[in-house]
Amino acid sequence: MKKRIFLIAMFIGMIAASCTKLDVPVESELTPDNFPNTPEAFVAATGPIYTQLRSGYAVNYWRMQELSTDEAIIPARDGNYDDGGQYRMLHKHNWNPDHPTIKAVWEWGFGGIQTCNRLLALFEDAVESDSKRQTLAEIRTMRALFYFFMMDLYGNVPISIAFGSSEQPATSSRSEVFNFIETELLAAVPDLSVETGMLTYGRPTRWLAYVMLQKLYLNAEYYTGTPKYTESVAYADKLLTESNFSLVSDFTSLFMPDNGPNSETIFAVPYDANVAPGNQFSRFGLHTALQDKYDLPFRPSIALSTIADFYRLFNLAGDKRNETWLAGKQVDFDGNPILVKTTNKGLDASYSGPDPGKEIQWQLEFTPEMPLRLEATMDVGNDELGKARGVRSIKYYPDKNTHPSNRDSNNDVPVFRLADVYLMKAEAILRGAAATTVKGESQTADVLVNKIRRRVGADEVMGITLETLLNERAREFAWEAWRRNDLIRFGKFEDAWGFNPGGQAPTYRIYPVPTSEMRLNTKLIQNPGY
Repeated sequence: MKKRIFLIAMFIGMIAASCTKLDVPVESELTPDNFPNTPEAFVAATGPIYTQLRSGYAVNYWRMQELSTDEAIIPARDGNYDDGGQYRMLHKHNWNPDHPTIKAVWEWGFGGIQTCNRLLALFEDAVESDSKRQTLAEIRTMRALFYFFMMDLYGNVPISIAFGSSEQPATSSRSEVFNFIETELLAAVPDLSVETGMLTYGRPTRWLAYVMLQKLYLNAEYYTGTPKYTESVAYADKLLTESNFSLVSDFTSLFMPDNGPNSETIFAVPYDANVAPGNQFSRFGLHTALQDKYDLPFRPSIALSTIADFYRLFNLAGDKRNETWLAGKQVDFDGNPILVKTTNKGLDASYSGPDPGKEIQWQLEFTPEMPLRLEATMDVGNDELGKARGVRSIKYYPDKNTHPSNRDSNNDVPVFRLADVYLMKAEAILRGAAATTVKGESQTADVLVNKIRRRVGADEVMGITLETLLNERAREFAWEAWRRNDLIRFGKFEDAWGFNPGGQAPTYRIYPVPTSEMRLNTKLIQNPGY
């Protein structure tokens, strides 16, 4: 069922049946004869926005948000996956303006913004209708979402709202960008749909605007210097009061290959292995010996894992979230050990015994600890022990229907969930906002956190603090691209973890403007420290 949203988005290529050139600008495909005039046509015409979003969200954007924290790591394995040191730079906070991922994400984000600008300009000529007003509101909300990503990552960025202008935009301060996002969302709210389910899945609704405002205000003190925790609670309450979202009973179902519309996900990036590729968690984050267990049509990579410091946070008895990690000796679904055929030397490259070439069967064992073979390149080795260093995530559950060639999976990736609304509200209360009553329930910080705890079978908490709330957010939103944002807000981004010694300058809380962009637009101002 979820594939319907992809098919709708693909209709943009069919609007002008006589057009066969793939490089024809979208504006030339829209003529008076085929200009959007129905809700379905408007949805189809906005497809490029969502194609742009999914193209970079689960890979490069995710890497910038997660590999710069304790949640995820790509170490070198005897030179494999070093890729010029780009992942090591993110882990150790010593990137520069020429970092390839920093460049790629800038281009992705502003590509999305320009796509929104182009469609806004085009739709101004459409006949006035409810569909037009809703579509314009959706486009402005998506532009605000791209701007939120860019502001969070790069801080001071140019505000561009005109398409086709020869005038290059100058850098705006983070406070100015914050105000722009806020203004855009507030203006869009009245015209956004309040529907949930298949028809609006993967598209902006009023509830997305509300949760974005809640997130914006929660971070306001860091972004602008002015706390807005009361405003953050107010928008949480608007969403909780006006909508019918509820936590799903099965936490893991939110991330399965067949996930889709549900009662908890407010906004997700839909992926499909065949027509909407871009989700590569199974491709990069497992182990070759797990191919048969998960019935995968390809040999997964060993690149991506987490570190012991982060894995130790998954320490609550009975917590279903513990099951999203693979650690220790591995077995198949029948309990049989997963064996790797190797040699003494193949198992351990440092082996110095009498039988280096002797064939052995070794039970695959993932170790949280990752001792380095070569510190300068953050290399854990590529013998069987090295390949198994680091706990592996199966939160985005391995998809047996992954595309065998491009190795893309069908799991949609949530961006905002109701669980985040609850934990953001709890945090705002701990930071000074007043607890409120919603639908007859007095919602203190403890009450809100315990909603999350009960769902996963963990013991309830009494006397939640900011420190323990941060740990709860780590358990709940692991690998959902919020850890960097959280660590910065909690003043923990400069801490030591893994192979990151910590103590870096606060300037690393925002990324630099890529060198290539500075050359293209001389009005851009480089961020401090770069």
